[in-house]
Amino acid sequence: MPDPTAPERPGTVLVLNGPNLGRLGSREPDVYGSLDFAGLVRLCEEAAAALGLRADVRQTDDEAELVGWLHEAADRALPVVLNPAAFTHYSYALRDAAAQRTAPLIEVHISNPYARESFRHTSVVGAVATGTIAGFGTDSYLLALRALAGSARS
Repeated sequence: MPDPTAPERPGTVLVLNGPNLGRLGSREPDVYGSLDFAGLVRLCEEAAAALGLRADVRQTDDEAELVGWLHEAADRALPVVLNPAAFTHYSYALRDAAAQRTAPLIEVHISNPYARESFRHTSVVGAVATGTIAGFGTDSYLLALRALAGSARS
């Protein structure tokens, strides 16, 4: 029988990153900043821990793998911070997977897509997300984690 006085295990949040985000730090640092992906992982893990959560941070350049992770989140009722990267603009497969969510899902972007090329102004994911946070650099992830921690308490 579980010990009712034992501390509750922190809730897991999937922090999912799409194509090219593994190249943070070297890819267009004027747009995406100088923090590399390992630094982003540490940033998310530390911020989540401070909020009483556990961040499981993943990155893939493969659309099918990202869809599979969204299915996992839906099956396990896990909240998601999702940076779909270029998939934002055209991946209906990703949108349909995100629509199956059973917990909050926040779309994040390091840059502000609306301040960039016009093809970046469309998100096929945004309509099925709980919310979208963009343009605050890697702090976009921290803001999303704070929002998820707040929704877990309410």
